[in-house]
Amino acid sequence: MNAILSLTHKIKTHNIKLISTAGLALALTLSSPAILPSIAQTTTTSAEAAIVTEMQAPLLDNLGSYSFPISTPNDLAQRYFNQGIILAYGFNHAEALRSLQAAAQLDPTCAMCHWGMAYVLGPNINAAMEAGAVPTAYEAIQTAIALSPHASKREQAYIQALAQRYSAEPIADRSPLDLAYAEAMGALARQYPDDTDAAALYAEALMDTMPWDYWNEDGTAKPETAIVLNTLESVIERRPDHPMALHLYIHAVEKERPELGIASADRLRDLVPGAGHLVHMPGHIYIRVGRYHDAVVANLKAIAADESYVTQCHAQGLYPVGYMPHNHHFLWFAAVMAGQRDIAIAAAHHTAMVDPNLMREPGYGTLQHYFSIPLYTLIKFEAWDQILAQPAPGADLAYPTAIWHYARGLALAHQGQIAQAQQELEEMNAIADSPALDGVTIWDINTTSHLMDIASAVLSGEIAAQSGELAAAIAHLQRGVELEDSLNYDEPSSWYSPVRQRLGAVLLKANRPAEAETVFRADLAIYPDNGWSLFGLTQALQAQGKTAAAQTTQTKLDVVWQYADYDLASAYALAEQ
Repeated sequence: MNAILSLTHKIKTHNIKLISTAGLALALTLSSPAILPSIAQTTTTSAEAAIVTEMQAPLLDNLGSYSFPISTPNDLAQRYFNQGIILAYGFNHAEALRSLQAAAQLDPTCAMCHWGMAYVLGPNINAAMEAGAVPTAYEAIQTAIALSPHASKREQAYIQALAQRYSAEPIADRSPLDLAYAEAMGALARQYPDDTDAAALYAEALMDTMPWDYWNEDGTAKPETAIVLNTLESVIERRPDHPMALHLYIHAVEKERPELGIASADRLRDLVPGAGHLVHMPGHIYIRVGRYHDAVVANLKAIAADESYVTQCHAQGLYPVGYMPHNHHFLWFAAVMAGQRDIAIAAAHHTAMVDPNLMREPGYGTLQHYFSIPLYTLIKFEAWDQILAQPAPGADLAYPTAIWHYARGLALAHQGQIAQAQQELEEMNAIADSPALDGVTIWDINTTSHLMDIASAVLSGEIAAQSGELAAAIAHLQRGVELEDSLNYDEPSSWYSPVRQRLGAVLLKANRPAEAETVFRADLAIYPDNGWSLFGLTQALQAQGKTAAAQTTQTKLDVVWQYADYDLASAYALAEQ
C-alpha cells in the first residue's frame, strides 16, 4: 500500500459496483451498516444549511463517538471537524478535506479547521505529498496561524508544529520538513502529556519519516519504531478506543510482531463502522495470526460500509480507487486461506474490475495484478477445465498474458498433457525474459518479473511432478520457496499461494514425510493455522505413524476449516494446484 497515492493525480473518480454473487451479496446485505446524511439531527440556521449544501459534505452516521474538541462556538462546525479528523484517521483524506472545509465555512474564525485542512493534504505512510497540494496546504496553515488569536494555547501549539511541515513551494527532498514536524509534535506531546491526539499524531509523524520501514532485518524494532510503539501503547492504555492509535499500531506491528496487534484489531473492528478502511484494518492482523474467517468478516463489513459511503457521498479521488479495491483483494486472500471458495471467487472477480485503459498506462501495474486474480483463484481451487476455457488477455498486457500461460501450463500438466504444458512454460518464460515486464510492479513493492521467476519454478516443478520426476520437481519447488521468501513484505502477499504447500505435497508423493512435515510446519509459521498446510501436516504425521500428533492437527483443521466450502481431497492435490 505504500505507493497507493500515486494514483491520485490521474484518477478522479471510480465507482465500484457489487457483483451479483449470491453468497457475497447476502453477506454484504447482512453486514451493511446504515450511513445516512444526518444534518436533520442537528439544529441549523438557513445560512448553515446553505453552506452545507454548497460544500456537498454530508454528516455521516456510524462514525463512532470520537471527538476532538476545538475552540468554536458553532456546534455544527465542531461536528464537521470531528468527522474530518475521524475520516483522516481512516485515511480517507479527500472526504476529510470536504468536512473540514465545511467546518471552516461554518465558523470563519476557526483556526483548527484550517489546521485540519493542512494536515490532511500532507504525506502519510502510504504516499509522499503530492506537489500540487503543497501551495494549498501552505496557505491553509498560514490561515490557521493568522486565526491563532481565536485558538487556545494548545491549539496554537498544534498549528505551530504543523507549520514546520510545509514550504511555500514544492521541494525535491522534503524529509527535513517531515522530520521537523515530527520533532515539533514530540515536543507538543511532552508539553501536553494528557493529550492523546497529540501523542497519536506524534507517532504518525515519526512513521511518516520511515514509511513501511519500521523493523531491522533481524526482526528488531528500529529506535524510532520503539518510540512509536511506546507512544501508541501509552495512548491505547489511556484511551483504549482511540481510532488513530489502534490503526497505526496495527500497521506498526503487522510485519514482525502481529500478535501484539490482536487486542487493537479486536477493539477497532466495530469501533467506527461507517469508515470502511478502519473496519478493514483488523484484517491486517487477523491474516497474520491465522484468523482468516475473521478477516473475511471484517472485509465484508468494510466493503459494505464503503459501498454505502460512495453512494451517499459520490466519492472522488484516491479512496474509491485505491483503498476500496484493496478491501476486495484482502477479502479474496482471506477467503482463499479459509477455504471459502464461493466468497473467494466473487471477491476475485470484483478485484479484477479495473479500468481497462488505465491498467495499460505506465505506473499502474498493480491494476494488471488485480485483473489476474480470477486466474490465480481458479488455479488455487483446481478449476482446470475453466482455466483452459479462459480467453487470452490482450496481447499488450504482458503480465496477465504470462499468468494466463502459467495457469494453462498447470492445467495441462494436471491433465497429463505434458508437451503442451511445456509449451505454455516456454511462452511464459519468453514474456518474463523480455522487456515487456519492465516497470510493471505491485505497488512499487515487488516486480512482476520476480513473480514470473516464482511462476517458472512452480510450473517447472509441476511438469516434473506430473512426469514422475519427483526429485527434479522438489528441486524446482525449493527454488520457488527461495524466490518467494525474497519478496518484499506486502499484505496480501504479492504471490497468490505459498509455494511450501506445493513442495510439502510433492515430498509426500516422494515418500519423504519427515521432510514434508518440516515444510508444512514452516508454512504454518508464516501463515498460522491455514487449513491447506494443516491438512498436509496431518498427512505427513500419519505417514510417519505419529497418530496422536496427527489427530491433534486434524482437530485444529476441523476448527479452522468450519466455514469452508471446499474439500481438501488429498495432500498431493496441493501440488496439483
